[in-house]
Amino acid sequence: MKGRISNYRRGVHTEYTNQYVVAVDGVKDRKSADGIIGKSVYWSTSTGKKIAGKISKAHGNSGAVLARFERGLPGQAVGTEVEIV
Repeated sequence: MKGRISNYRRGVHTEYTNQYVVAVDGVKDRKSADGIIGKSVYWSTSTGKKIAGKISKAHGNSGAVLARFERGLPGQAVGTEVEIV
């Protein structure tokens, strides 16, 4: 399953650089987004290195999810694809 990183999880004064909002292909509502909670997420660099994360909860009512990575991703990761297993 594929997804795309939309943005950091953020507030007015804070950015959480290891938590990202991910739009998942084929998921259009909160009910189906709840079905993929707990799955693993992998973002890979251009050199092939993979950084792992986990889907922790749904984000909003349009099917987006919140993914927490073991370490922060670079800013270039926003807008790129991730693999959900």
